Amino acid sequence: MSKSLLSLTPVETVACCPPLSRKPLTQTQADQIAPLLKALADPVRLRLMSLVASHDGGEACVCDLNDAFDLSQPTISHHLKVLHEAGLLERDKRGVWVYYRASSAALTGLATLIGSTAS
Repeated sequence: MSKSLLSLTPVETVACCPPLSRKPLTQTQADQIAPLLKALADPVRLRLMSLVASHDGGEACVCDLNDAFDLSQPTISHHLKVLHEAGLLERDKRGVWVYYRASSAALTGLATLIGSTAS
């Protein structure tokens, strides 16, 4: 049984959409993809995404990210949670620390959706 578009996550939706330059998004597709873009629209979250994705080994602990910002650790954790809930970051808890890594499916889907041009 296939999933209806309404039951897809934002990451699944962006993965199955053609590039913007090829075919307009439906209202439902736009509604489903918007949380990914909204999560990235905040400058702190955009920087966090960049720091995690470019970190050695492709993952970073919250403890690795705190010094990059003049923000409290709970605020950093909140922004990381927003990125995780949007499907942009994956996370693993190891002891008392949480390690984050960029979701390659989400980034690839967004790159394809936004970056491709019509031939």
